[in-house]
Amino acid sequence: QVQLVESGGGLVQPGGSLRLSCAASGNIFKINAMGWYRQVPGKQRELVAEITSGANTNYTDSVKGRFTISRDNARNTVLLQMNSLKPEDTAVYYCNAVIKTVDYGFRYTTRDYWGQGTQVTVSS
Repeated sequence: QVQLVESGGGLVQPGGSLRLSCAASGNIFKINAMGWYRQVPGKQRELVAEITSGANTNYTDSVKGRFTISRDNARNTVLLQMNSLKPEDTAVYYCNAVIKTVDYGFRYTTRDYWGQGTQVTVSS
């Protein structure tokens, strides 16, 4: 099956930087869009940034100019470089990928996959 494994969260002071990484593994035929979402307690999960298979990107307004999403298709990996971090960026960050898989019967399935989440805390 498919797994998304995240790394790179932690505690950082305001103005600092972190880089999140997410690697997909399993019986992957093709990865379409990949992205990062975040969630704070009591609020809905929100899109932070996404990148298509053609490398087109989209960011939520609050992170534009500070965060950069990129992907390494050879390694099935998506990265989120977060600079100039603010306390309001504190959240659990989740990796998401739309992945097409194929089974031994050559049946294709496309669906969303999620990572386990990684905590990002911005505080002095």
